[in-house]
Amino acid sequence: MPLEILLALSGFAFVSSITPGPNNLMLMASGVNFGFRRTLPHMLGVGIGFTLMIVLIGVALMGVFEALPLTYQVMKVLCALYLGWLAWKIANAAEPKAARATVPMTFLQAAAFQWVNPKAWAMATTAITAYAPERNVLAVLAVALVFGAINLPCVSVWTYLGQNLRRLLGNPRRLRAFNWTMAALLVASVWPLLFT
Repeated sequence: MPLEILLALSGFAFVSSITPGPNNLMLMASGVNFGFRRTLPHMLGVGIGFTLMIVLIGVALMGVFEALPLTYQVMKVLCALYLGWLAWKIANAAEPKAARATVPMTFLQAAAFQWVNPKAWAMATTAITAYAPERNVLAVLAVALVFGAINLPCVSVWTYLGQNLRRLLGNPRRLRAFNWTMAALLVASVWPLLFT
């Protein structure tokens, strides 16, 4: 991969990984409710799950979506419905003392979540289309490796931010307002992706 393409891909990977979206908002909420250490499996599930998703989309699914465009539209609607349900769960998360009885998202749940995350689909399909248009295995792997190296540090920032907000949100009323705000932002983050 030429250096200018690698730099452009790295910039795209950074911007798309660090900006708000379902993964980052859920990781921030998990950081608030469970702390950084307990959210590590969730972060690793996002980073590794998304990297694997890029490989699989690049090698196989792009052809399906090109041949049957309706399947992509159906997938977007199903993803939005699932994210609505997740937003409801975030809005109604237990207070920190009660949250000890609950658990954060696991590695496998976070990895599987990538397949219903509209922002992840948009990022993966854009990355493959723009930076590996020939979709050969080496080009797809290069795109996936760049994203894998950049995505995990970016999502860690959101968890760290959430953990640091935890002290501020010790008051149940403030925590409830935060959780409802995160739920609303999660829904809002999906809205533009449904219409692109």
